[in-house]
Amino acid sequence: MIKLDNLTKSYPLENGRYYVFRNLSFEFPEGANIGLIGPNGAGKSTLMNILGGTDIPDSGKVITNKSISWPVGLGGGLQGSLSARDNVKFVARVYGFTGKKMVEKVKYVEEFAEIGEFFDQPVKTYSSGMRARITFGLSMAFDFDYYLIDEAGAVGDASFKKKSSVVYQEKLNKSNVIIVSHNMGEIRSLCDYVIVFNAGKAQIFNNVEDGIKMYSSLKR
Repeated sequence: MIKLDNLTKSYPLENGRYYVFRNLSFEFPEGANIGLIGPNGAGKSTLMNILGGTDIPDSGKVITNKSISWPVGLGGGLQGSLSARDNVKFVARVYGFTGKKMVEKVKYVEEFAEIGEFFDQPVKTYSSGMRARITFGLSMAFDFDYYLIDEAGAVGDASFKKKSSVVYQEKLNKSNVIIVSHNMGEIRSLCDYVIVFNAGKAQIFNNVEDGIKMYSSLKR
């Protein structure tokens, strides 16, 4: 169960505040792959960050009994002054992995990311593609009930994309995904439900095509 209870999130502007959503309440369909779609700025990525614990709401709360990953995408969650190795060690400790099990997690991400000696250089020196390789590999190193995928798309050459796709599908065989994507082909292939965000509101569709039609009508 993942439930939003009167969630409000805003950001300061020079002349006030911009509210992404106010008192947003709904429950995600249980045990399903869910697509979050809507116009740019509708709050999809903001909600993903709140679900993954990388951001907090102004008020309200997320109620869940599921383990949820951090958002997997091009951005971050990585500490820039630390190396990828140290970032992975930190996350492993947070999730209770120490000693040999921590070493296994570090080795997995290092081999998965394929960035060579940069694995021991500060993350702030990485290209966006290198950061994406680390964040994707780091997420795949842990088991979650739900993976949050924010416009992740596999990065790198054909070989890396193929490897990423295989690991991704293995995870989805035993877990679910909540995905933000503007690629409707991806939404159709992965999702059982879609939630359309617009003007601070959210509407759940149990028919993916109906949700996509609604989204298309909102596009400018």
